[in-house]
Amino acid sequence: MRSDHGGTTVSLLHVAREAGVSRATASLVLRNSPLVAPATREKVQAAMLSLGYIYNRGAANLRQNRTGTIGLVLSNIANPFFSTLTAGIEDVNDIQEIVSFIADSGESTERQSRQIQRLREHNIDGLIICPSIGSDASLIADLDRLGLPFVQVLREIPGAQRDYVTVDYAAGIDVALTHLKRTGRKRVVYVGNMDTHSAALARVQGFREACARLDLTNVAVIDGTRDSCYDERRLDSLLNSPEPPEAAICYNDIMALALMNQLRRRGIRVGGRDEGGFAVIGMDDLAAAAAAFPALTTIATKPRLVGSAAARLLQKRMARPTRRPERQVIAPELVIRESS
Repeated sequence: MRSDHGGTTVSLLHVAREAGVSRATASLVLRNSPLVAPATREKVQAAMLSLGYIYNRGAANLRQNRTGTIGLVLSNIANPFFSTLTAGIEDVNDIQEIVSFIADSGESTERQSRQIQRLREHNIDGLIICPSIGSDASLIADLDRLGLPFVQVLREIPGAQRDYVTVDYAAGIDVALTHLKRTGRKRVVYVGNMDTHSAALARVQGFREACARLDLTNVAVIDGTRDSCYDERRLDSLLNSPEPPEAAICYNDIMALALMNQLRRRGIRVGGRDEGGFAVIGMDDLAAAAAAFPALTTIATKPRLVGSAAARLLQKRMARPTRRPERQVIAPELVIRESS
């Protein structure tokens, strides 16, 4: 691309002359070619800055039949988890010189469908999507109809058999429950169940299976909502029972922090190894978890790593549209803090 600089038109040839290199070498610098020596690259970049040259990436992409953009459709961008996931995607995009168009479905399948159509109208090269609650096989059919390479992240449409990046939620919960057993807690409640998507189902199923394997008492599974609330009255009832729970595994950190507040209101101490300390474990390892009082033990699901893996997988799909679908599962990590 050429730009106005002092009333004159600046071309790549002007840049090459200013840097004392050939136009071909200047072009290689624009394309980040490894064939260019670092010193030469620096001279060309300095000349671009001095002359005010701006690369016409749109024209270059048009020649390559691509736009250098992808779509990112998330289910709830208000959740800090998704901002960290987006940062991981952008880590990869920055290296590949790709720009993301970000949209929020707000857990609405209708809104999700509209956003995908609009993104396709902007000629995005591919899509990363966390399917909204209620998404089914029609979503996959729509993406196929639009001819859009895509990767599912965190949630998977049942039976889709497409590129997918997720977290091993069950393994994380198993490790967390093993830790609780070591600290002497045997009666555990799961807080925040939602039979609404694959990630939620994997959590609660993992909880039930781990309780059975470790011979822990599954006191109850308490329902949650898509806005990270849970049935506080149900938990109050359990806490008032003859054999109340001694610990809780929560769907996410947001619910876990709310649970700790509820326990404090009742005068129940959170954490500590001695008798009477209620253990709370969250999931995701948001920044607020470490800053809480007491600091929240949590299952780190590594959203930045999930995002970067999804972005790389989408690059592979766009480069080879007919390759076999790939499933990547990120291993979580238990971060032990004062709450357990």
